Amino acid sequence: MTTSSDLAARYRRVLPSFLAPYYAEPIAIDHGEGSYVYDLDGGRYLDFFGGVLTTMIGHRHPAVTAAVQEQADKVLHTSTLYLSEPMIEFAEMVAEVSGIPDARVYFTPSGSEANDAALLFATSYRTSNQILAIRNSYHGRVFSTQAITSHSSWRSTSHSGLQVQFVHGGYRLRSPFRDLDDDAYTAACVDDLVQVLDMTSAGDVAAMIAEPIQGVGGFAAAPDGLFGAFGKELSNRGILFISDEVQTGWGRTGDHFWGYQAHDIVPDMLTFAKGVGNGITLAGIVARAEIMDTIDVLNFSTFGGNPLSAAAGAATLRTVLGEGLQANAKAMGEHFEAAMSPVAASTPWIAEMRGRGLMWAFEVCEPGTIEPDKSRTGEFHEACRRHGLLVGKGGLYGNVVRLAPMLNVSADEIDEGVAALRAAIADVA
Repeated sequence: MTTSSDLAARYRRVLPSFLAPYYAEPIAIDHGEGSYVYDLDGGRYLDFFGGVLTTMIGHRHPAVTAAVQEQADKVLHTSTLYLSEPMIEFAEMVAEVSGIPDARVYFTPSGSEANDAALLFATSYRTSNQILAIRNSYHGRVFSTQAITSHSSWRSTSHSGLQVQFVHGGYRLRSPFRDLDDDAYTAACVDDLVQVLDMTSAGDVAAMIAEPIQGVGGFAAAPDGLFGAFGKELSNRGILFISDEVQTGWGRTGDHFWGYQAHDIVPDMLTFAKGVGNGITLAGIVARAEIMDTIDVLNFSTFGGNPLSAAAGAATLRTVLGEGLQANAKAMGEHFEAAMSPVAASTPWIAEMRGRGLMWAFEVCEPGTIEPDKSRTGEFHEACRRHGLLVGKGGLYGNVVRLAPMLNVSADEIDEGVAALRAAIADVA
């Protein structure tokens, strides 16, 4: 019988060294049910990370499983060169909920490729290679998105055909503006944007891309309205705004269906991925027709909008809308916040607890400072696992523990997760 230890040894022999599984003794997940996963060795875990916010409505969800099985029994693949009812139907659904007028939808296999496509559309539409991005951002692992990622620990190359400038945004804990209130913080960030444009741009800038809540950056959230304030300055100069909704889309923030809706702005483009397929490879971009139609050469996508993926996406989105999961994200997020805020406030090595809806993070620092404590973060992460809870890590310095329960998580499951977190904190303390 194969064990987790066996698989770990095989993993290290055949996969590249830059891939590193979680935990000192990595977990081999065998199967899942709802909010729980089970490993090869018989362990049971409450999953509050969902494969990096990707299993969004629970493992082995009956509606998604049935849709995938039904489609698999018909045809697995066609490509965009043929008419595919699942792809077209799902595109119609995404366009309708996007909030973008005269929307067109282009599917890709991953969020990295969706952001790459957004950069292609923006630079073609504006005939400019200049891009604005936000400090502490992460937008993907492909060549173009590495250039717009503002994490030295995640950037594997500095080579790029893009000219990128980074402005202040959502990560307040380490910002020079951190002591300002929301209005003053927003004004300072806008002033920074204007100065960057005036001092460093060479004519027209193509676009700004931003995560409403920074994912890999440790769920850092800008004050509501910040990107709307940016948008006024951008629109004055004809600069497009791209909202990277890979982690914030589909109701996860609770208050809104899309992260951008907290900012009094409608983006020119938005990108999505991760949770919408509930584990199936699925991503894409929504843009106004005039922007997407800038590409006037022959094009197609081999795997984008794959019928199997589109069937899973449609089933997932119908569940999110039909079962009121955005409202559940808000209610369960408030339940979690009420339970954990006092614990975080009384823990000297938790510098900040932040988030909204079902996106929460704990930034771990040396007690009484904002000096990152990566070692203690690792201890906390391992302790959660010992108490049966799977969580993620992130942050510029690898010192943030991230939680993203399923959108249909129950109050009892939240309470179970809170109990595990409290026990893990006690272990570390």
